[in-house]
Amino acid sequence: MSHGKVRPESGAIPHWYTAGDDVVTLTEGDGARVYDDEGNEYLDFVAQLYCVNAGHSEQRIVDAITEQAQRIPYVASASGNDTRAELAARIGDVTPGDLSEVFFSVSGSEANEMAVQFAREYTGGRKVLTRWQSYHGATYGAASLTGDPATRNAMERYGGTASTKFLPPLTYRSPFDGDTPEEIGRQAADHLEFVIRNEGPDDVAAVMMEPVGGSSGAYTAPPGYFERVREICDEYDVLLVADEVITGFGRCGGWFGVGTEDVVPDLLTFAKGVTSAYVPLAGVVARPPLGDFLREEGIEVGQTFAGHPLACAAGVAALDVYADGLVENAREVGAYLGEQLAELEAHDVVGDVRGRGLLRSVEFTDPETGEPFLHPWAEDGDNPVDEVKERMKERGVLVGSGRPNVQLLFSPPLCVDRADVDAAVSALDESIADVF
Repeated sequence: MSHGKVRPESGAIPHWYTAGDDVVTLTEGDGARVYDDEGNEYLDFVAQLYCVNAGHSEQRIVDAITEQAQRIPYVASASGNDTRAELAARIGDVTPGDLSEVFFSVSGSEANEMAVQFAREYTGGRKVLTRWQSYHGATYGAASLTGDPATRNAMERYGGTASTKFLPPLTYRSPFDGDTPEEIGRQAADHLEFVIRNEGPDDVAAVMMEPVGGSSGAYTAPPGYFERVREICDEYDVLLVADEVITGFGRCGGWFGVGTEDVVPDLLTFAKGVTSAYVPLAGVVARPPLGDFLREEGIEVGQTFAGHPLACAAGVAALDVYADGLVENAREVGAYLGEQLAELEAHDVVGDVRGRGLLRSVEFTDPETGEPFLHPWAEDGDNPVDEVKERMKERGVLVGSGRPNVQLLFSPPLCVDRADVDAAVSALDESIADVF
């Protein structure tokens, strides 16, 4: 019986990311630019998947990986390793507050699932609260944490994490009716407290949030929101988990996104930028009381490739590169990117421009209806936002679209300069004019 699955041609290598004829085949990269198999150059304003923070072909990271491979390429996670220990200490040096206990993993999804396990063990609670319009991964557990219905529904049929959703503190198309961002922030925090109380505080282990929305739209929290969330979590003995898989390691103009909110979470997850994506690596950073608890009680979450020496060597070198002016550059050039994108609000189809540092979003709105051109979670239908993205690619600029499909995301390597920003924004401006 046929179930509609297509078998690849003999010798073909199937890969779900590269389905379709319009996918660019990239073969080289240098700094903020990548090159396809036909020699075409593109300005990589999505850092591939919001992750090549140091830029492509950064020689210091390549050399560190090579040196480690020549010395000892793999050490089991049950054994000690000098490079692994160095990276753990270095991460503890740049995380906010007293976050210092590092537990390595392989991917961001796994790191978020690990944080859930830690929170449950420590608190005895079962539930984890996450926001609608969020993204925390695509493995079964992490997908059920995610607030993207397409991802969540596909995975939750097989199992979940007892995750309950609450409303995000959006100021554009907001679910709240406050007249100012500050008032919306208070309403959103009050709503979270309402959810905690109705779920039963003793059964809530943690609240997990991205400091700045990642692939769900680069939305920032209103002033005062995170401070009030921290107070609520402390009042009800609920752990606060910051998902920094996208926002970490300079992306938002500071070492970590939550650091720009002046709040210290109980757990912080990381991935992507820790090695500038040169080698897969992820992990969780905990505050000392939680770290001490996990060491004393033990927890079975070991992974074969967690803390892989090649990845840790890449991580140490990447941190050196970030400290050598890239975090500051992300803050300064990111502010310039925000200013230039804001000028595009002159187009009546640009509804909102938002973000922080080098994580920015442009959301589109049908000026006749005030609504998106396509339902935010629709899989089919004509969507002019997709056409704008395609026109930008034709102009030599790659950008992201994230979920929901009503926006374009800008997340370039941290080494971009103002001229790169001008080129990308000009391509967007011209592409909007073409399509609309």
